[in-house]
Amino acid sequence: MYYKIFNEIVSIMQHDYSGCVDKRGWDHPNNYLSKIKSLEEDSALNPQKFVEIVKDYLIDFKDHHIKFRLLNSSEGKQYESDFKVRRYNDFLYITSVGKETTSVEKGQKIISIDNISIPVLAKIHERNLKSANPERQDWNAVINQYEYCELIDHEGVKKTVGLTKYEQTSYIPTYTIEKLQHRTLLMTITDFDNPEAITNLINEHAEEIANSENLLIDVRVNHGGSDTSFYSLLPYIFEDRVINLFDESEDDMYFHCTDRNYRLCIDSINNSIKMTKDPIALKSLTVLRDEWEKHQGKGFVKFDFSDLKQLAIFSGSKSPNKIIILTDVYCGSSGDSFVELCKKSSKVTVIGRPTAGVNDYSSLAVMKWNNLFELWYPTTRLTRIEQGRGMSGVGIKPDVYIPWTPLHIVEDIDLKEAQKILMKSSVH
Repeated sequence: MYYKIFNEIVSIMQHDYSGCVDKRGWDHPNNYLSKIKSLEEDSALNPQKFVEIVKDYLIDFKDHHIKFRLLNSSEGKQYESDFKVRRYNDFLYITSVGKETTSVEKGQKIISIDNISIPVLAKIHERNLKSANPERQDWNAVINQYEYCELIDHEGVKKTVGLTKYEQTSYIPTYTIEKLQHRTLLMTITDFDNPEAITNLINEHAEEIANSENLLIDVRVNHGGSDTSFYSLLPYIFEDRVINLFDESEDDMYFHCTDRNYRLCIDSINNSIKMTKDPIALKSLTVLRDEWEKHQGKGFVKFDFSDLKQLAIFSGSKSPNKIIILTDVYCGSSGDSFVELCKKSSKVTVIGRPTAGVNDYSSLAVMKWNNLFELWYPTTRLTRIEQGRGMSGVGIKPDVYIPWTPLHIVEDIDLKEAQKILMKSSVH
């Protein structure tokens, strides 16, 4: 079973993935095929081990939009450490702790893992970390491979702690608006996956937003979704003028219309149409479905979205007159798109760290096997890649860069800086 599935994954990555032409020859499937064959013959391969092998194979494509994972079932569950870390200089700092963990605390400093220092581990796991920049490195997957760590607690005492793994918890989105001070609102959106929920939030607070002087939007953690989810927010983001989103775009997007991509995407679009009530999202999905139908099997095609032009034209507003967007590397996909688009408004200042930058290749298809595994991979490609303006590994850069430090764990440094900027602008 595993050998057959892996061969199909290789076929997808070499023929259906939208980066297949740009990255031809980057992968080395034969090394993994021989390993899988040997493990299967010895009955030594289980779902968890197979996922590790596939993930290692996929690293060579250098695309954070590609994901392979276990679906929680009776045959296999996903496990991980119950805390998150971030690197600063030569140490890892615990940034959050889940419900299960009692052995570590937020803010503690990990100095080694299995007696290996963090700088040495960084060299060992250079491929897995996906960035040479410590601020952008993903250490959480690396930690899952080890047994224990040595850390320094808040009293300065060294102690050794086992790296226990727990069943992965379900993600719960956050869509909130709160008043910070007089005529200043803070909006937090952790994904753009639910256009109705976000539109309802904005409609419920429409009067507050329209009467606010300042609006802060926190997308430091944003898991992406659909760009249509933030359309209802854009009239507040842009200046008091007529905006045409088609004019704001500098890039052409090409859809890789292979037969497999067509089948997977059409199924996904039809399911979304059945579940969606938001009129803008429905119109967008219908046009997208029609374009896939028209171009099945034709390779890379630039879709015609002219029927959506009316949805892309709207009027901006005078208030809020100052908007600050908080960003970080954990903001990607539609989060990238949102930040990049908002930077075109003169009302907006983006502060924090560069976003994930995963949209050179996007519009994900999902292939599933035996209700046990699923592969998420991009089906579209931006022409910006050829022009040397790709965002992979770089992200959308903020207007005001604030380096991440351990102080961020105990204080909201970004929010404080945002409030300072607003105070200065109100004085002037």
